Amino acid sequence: MLMPVDLFFRSFGGGGDGAPPLVILHGLLGSSRNWMTAGAELGRDRHVVALDLRNHGESPHTGEHTYPFMAEDVLAWMNARGIGRAHLLGHSMGGKAAMRLAADHPERVGKLVVVDIAPRNNPPYNQRAFAAMNALPVSEIRSRKDAEKFLEERIPSWAFRQFLLTSLVRDRSGGFDWQVNLPVLTESLPHLARSPLEEDEQFGGDALFVRGGRSDFVRDEDAVTIRKHFPASRIDTIEDCGHNPHMEQREAFNRRVQAFLES
Repeated sequence: MLMPVDLFFRSFGGGGDGAPPLVILHGLLGSSRNWMTAGAELGRDRHVVALDLRNHGESPHTGEHTYPFMAEDVLAWMNARGIGRAHLLGHSMGGKAAMRLAADHPERVGKLVVVDIAPRNNPPYNQRAFAAMNALPVSEIRSRKDAEKFLEERIPSWAFRQFLLTSLVRDRSGGFDWQVNLPVLTESLPHLARSPLEEDEQFGGDALFVRGGRSDFVRDEDAVTIRKHFPASRIDTIEDCGHNPHMEQREAFNRRVQAFLES
């Protein structure tokens, strides 16, 4: 039995004249904080809510971390707030969770935006990041500078190190600890790399897949699989952009999402 948890959320924007709210689901090791700028801009014309998925951000930790559990968490969050139908926007892991919810409960999903991920099995990724995070001696860390120095040898990208360090927070004793549920997420990596959908599952509503032109998470050949599961979908590529178009090309990304939601 799926036991949902009560998700933390950040709210942006007004009511949008009765239009369904836009619910944003972040990627692996992220949180609603990653969407504060893009969410606020998208919230100028509608109600936008960014959630912290289970085992991330300020949401509860639990021993299960699968796409069915994440989808049921979002559905329970909607039910608790009387939201009958919402547009969904999911990035990476959050995009797969959004696909799962759309396939399970199509009547609860208006339009679907999936950011730089496809409904297929991925090769193992983020293994280096998880190895570095698990190796960090958090009980001995005295400053964020100490943590960055430790990670520098293991994570060459400065930007990616800063992203990982957003999950390093002060604990009640004044030391540091990971805000994410690192042991459970590490254990769940094989599941998270898999497609969230079975071969015959579909969502017939409008769907937009946004991919980064320099990212390999959505390949040209994925178009066939995407349209098999999402027959009313289209794929939009943002050039000169990697896996995070909402950060790397935020204005172009938001224009595409706004146009899709308003069409």
